[in-house]
Amino acid sequence: MTGRFTPSHPAYSRVVRASAWYDLVVTAGFATPWTYMLLHGMLSSLGSSLGLGALPAIDPTLTLYANLMGSVVVIWSLLRLIKPLPVHGLYDGAARMLFAMWQLYALASGATQLLWLFFAVEVTFGVMQLMPWWRARSGLSLLDKPRNTGR
Repeated sequence: MTGRFTPSHPAYSRVVRASAWYDLVVTAGFATPWTYMLLHGMLSSLGSSLGLGALPAIDPTLTLYANLMGSVVVIWSLLRLIKPLPVHGLYDGAARMLFAMWQLYALASGATQLLWLFFAVEVTFGVMQLMPWWRARSGLSLLDKPRNTGR
């Protein structure tokens, strides 16, 4: 399918790469225990000063999960930066929507409201990366008007 914003269009690769840069910048600090301690302090201070709530106290298990997430996302980001294939955008979009659901769960369970900032970015990049696939599958481009099915 040809179009201005399909998975095979160069603009789509730029979105995949932009989402990878965002992930790399935002999650690199989670990848090691030492950088996580610094980042945790900064995010807690930011959340408190904005009235959005601090992060929970650091403990070994929380640090382990933060490091796991940070390490995996850094590697995934590097892959998308080096080789921003359309399929990487598809999988990244799907992962972002899953992650956004878990962020909503955490917010509903009392997590810091600072998560809303990250949630907005996750959903935005998720939609930007999934919509062209949905449109291509349904035979629409972003410039097409929806078909009237008579229902």
